[in-house]
Amino acid sequence: MTQHIAFNLHRDAFGKLVFTESNGQQHQGVLPVRAFPITAPQQGIALVSQDGHELAWLADLAQALEATRSLIEQELASREFVPEIQRIIKVSSFATPCTWTVDTDRGAASFILKSEDDIRRLASPSLLISDSHGIQFLIRDRFHLDAHSRRILDRFL
Repeated sequence: MTQHIAFNLHRDAFGKLVFTESNGQQHQGVLPVRAFPITAPQQGIALVSQDGHELAWLADLAQALEATRSLIEQELASREFVPEIQRIIKVSSFATPCTWTVDTDRGAASFILKSEDDIRRLASPSLLISDSHGIQFLIRDRFHLDAHSRRILDRFL
């Protein structure tokens, strides 16, 4: 059985989220924050006030009513930009810095890998790659990449 948390969430005239407690108290400019954005994106979501105080904790996004869940997902999507690498097409060199050309879930991309240290291992088999501009690219499961992509990636791990 799904338990729903007692609060209301809507957007104001400026598009900011407004959190209304069960007692009617409102908080403007609320932000949803994922506790584990890569490994468990639907679990552990805090709704945080502008001054950083946690207003509500959702152990699972399914706890929220459909309209509230939709607002939270929209807000998270507008703030989070982590393209997922689906294929590594080529790298300019196996020494860093080098330019990577990849296909992502958001289209083709090219980025500069400054150092092998910019490839971080997450919960196996996920990797997070930071480019020279601070943009992060996710490889959700490196073992599900095609053989060509895995060979390239193995040279850097």
